[in-house]
Parts: sequence; structure tokens; C-alpha cells
Amino acid sequence: MILSPGALLRVGLLLLVALVLQLSVLSQIHIVGGQADLVVLVVAAVAYYAGSVSGCATGFAAGFLLDLATGATMGASSLVLTAVGYGVGRLREVRDPSHGLLPIPVAAAATAGWVVAFAAVSFMLDIGARVSPLVIRDMVVTVLLNALLALPVFAGCRRLLRPSLVRDPLEARRRLRPPREAGPIGLRGMEV
Repeated sequence: MILSPGALLRVGLLLLVALVLQLSVLSQIHIVGGQADLVVLVVAAVAYYAGSVSGCATGFAAGFLLDLATGATMGASSLVLTAVGYGVGRLREVRDPSHGLLPIPVAAAATAGWVVAFAAVSFMLDIGARVSPLVIRDMVVTVLLNALLALPVFAGCRRLLRPSLVRDPLEARRRLRPPREAGPIGLRGMEV
């Protein structure tokens, strides 16, 4: 992704909309104890299409905003969402998958990583985490709900981020650096 004010504005707007929808609408809807988590899907989508560095930054910002909005312990969500963003972005950079249905397993894996890691961090920090067998059921339901929402969320994020995405890495380098002068390799930069 090309780092520009427009790209930052797009990702910020996307995070803000996801956070508002998560806290106002989706937190009220419980299906068999679980609920969909839109913020994790947006972080995974940005990381999937923009790479690991953008995924890390988006995960940190989303976690920070989530902790501020819910009044939770600062840093717990940021830590886990940063790792989720990096993991999804790194998967994309290393494997370069191209199947159209790949957002479904990516979203399921990102959500599973999010719920397990956040539960572990909450338990380690003694934030008041409950230990019960029903927690596992809620985690599975959350992963399944996010897998169902993966295709529309990833498609919407891709459509919003498309002007900022770069298909060819060499094209991005050319945009960031001016072209070098031509000439023999040993004489570049020397004044003759």
C-alpha cells in the first residue's frame, strides 16, 4: 500500500466505521452465546491486502481505539490485534495466495488467533476473565460467525482500499524514488 494521506484517511475511516458498528449493533446480537467481531475482520482485511507493516499499524490503532471506547485495560487489545495484523499480512507476503474464497479461512484463523490470544492475555493480566467450558463454545461460534461475514467485509475493504494498493512492487519503488541517472556503474555520482 502506498503511504499517503488518502490511504491513512481511508483506513482510519474504515476502522472508525467498524468500531462504531461493533459497539453499537453487533455487540447487542448474540447467537448461541457468540457474537461477530467486525474489528478483527477489518484488521485482517487491511493486512491481507496491504501487507504486514500496514496490518501491524492497523491492528495497533484498532486495538487502541477499542480499548479507549470500551474502557478496557489499555494495551491488551492493541497487543493482540497487532500480532493478528502482522500474521495475516505476513501470510500474504510469503505465500501470495490468489484463490477467491481464501478470505474465509484467513478470517477464521485471524478470529481464532484473536479470541485465544486475547483470552490468554486477559487471564495473565487477571482482568477478570472467566474460566468456563462455555467460553470455548463462545469462541467457536465467534469464529464461525466471522467466517460467514468474511467475504462481504473483505470485498468492501478491498473496494475501499483499491486506489491505495500497488500491484507491482517495482512500481511502488519508482513512485517513491526518482529515477537514477544512466551511465557506467563505476561513474555514477562522480563529477567528471
